Amino acid sequence: MSIVVNQLVKKYGTQIAVNNLSFSLEKGEIVGFLGPNGAGKSTTMKMITGSIEPDAGSIEVNGINMSKDPIACKRRIGYLAEANPQYYDLYVKEYLQFVAEVHQCKNVQAQIKTVIEQVGLGPEQTKKIGQLSKGYKQRVGLAAAIMHEPDVLILDEPTTGLDPNQIIEIRQLIKALGQHKTVLFSSHILQEVEAICSRVLIIHKGNLVANQSIHELNQSNRLEVIFRSLTGAISV
Repeated sequence: MSIVVNQLVKKYGTQIAVNNLSFSLEKGEIVGFLGPNGAGKSTTMKMITGSIEPDAGSIEVNGINMSKDPIACKRRIGYLAEANPQYYDLYVKEYLQFVAEVHQCKNVQAQIKTVIEQVGLGPEQTKKIGQLSKGYKQRVGLAAAIMHEPDVLILDEPTTGLDPNQIIEIRQLIKALGQHKTVLFSSHILQEVEAICSRVLIIHKGNLVANQSIHELNQSNRLEVIFRSLTGAISV
């Protein structure tokens, strides 16, 4: 297993954000991570990436325990946060060089060239990040996430704010990356999840309420109907 989450708990005061959450992902899977706002998705992703510590439970990445060896785990993870923080005054290649050096990549210039081609940043590589469209900024974020060739990608709302053409382009890129990596992909766009993912995890109020393949879910009902019924919006 590439990712194993076991009985994960996170509390903020008296509020339980994540409640005994357990699941696993295998290499080559693109898994959709769904839930309404406040369900605990981003909190879970931050714990998996080591950005915040859980109050209980364990996380393993490629057999390495996050709490025991966080640096080794983080080396195997590429993370695109929902906010996608970047240095807008840096040029694209300048920023990617900074990221590559932080990760101590070998053959930095060759790796930057490879990643730029992989995410389709070629036409914009000589610009400052602040000059780029939202879609190309997301590509820069993905380039930074895969610069060190991680085994696991954690993508939190990677298509938020994109136009339809940009969404299709980023979707195709994620599908290509998922052929050789494990991808946990959070989105509020259910059609996008159906188009990209092989399996879906749904959480509600910090609890796992579904863990099924897209095919299994579609046999019983549309994903939209299932999501709304499991998160309390409708009864079926």
